[in-house]
Amino acid sequence: MAVNYRERIIAIWTVFLLGTLFHTQLNLIPLFHGLPVVESQKATTINDISEIMWLMLGFFVLPMLAIIATAFTDSKRYRIMHFGLTVFYSIMNLLHVILDLFVQPLLWYQIALMVLLFFVGLLLNITAFKWMRLQNRANKSQQQLERSHF
Repeated sequence: MAVNYRERIIAIWTVFLLGTLFHTQLNLIPLFHGLPVVESQKATTINDISEIMWLMLGFFVLPMLAIIATAFTDSKRYRIMHFGLTVFYSIMNLLHVILDLFVQPLLWYQIALMVLLFFVGLLLNITAFKWMRLQNRANKSQQQLERSHF
């Protein structure tokens, strides 16, 4: 059976996004029990954190777009860009884990979840790398056709 890297990548991105959403939700659960949450910066209006909101939007939207693009394209150029995107996310996740080790109070359940997400990201890196190294199916078929005529 042939390996379908595109299906694997879509599944891994989906797991990553669900884990990232749970990471955000896990941080907000104390509010539902009347407890405070860790604040990265004090804000009095939404405008005070608008840059953070735009960055978070981008952080969630890029994987969603990657899922859609992966479902509809198999071009070599896209596969190279996609692999770069997965590496970027792995670096960002590792930095996030390291920086959160300095946040007080230290929330080990969040660290454990982020470490899990980092490993999901590494799995995504490996899968995207293998997909990137594959020859494009159209080029492969053309080369086989040319070889059969010689």
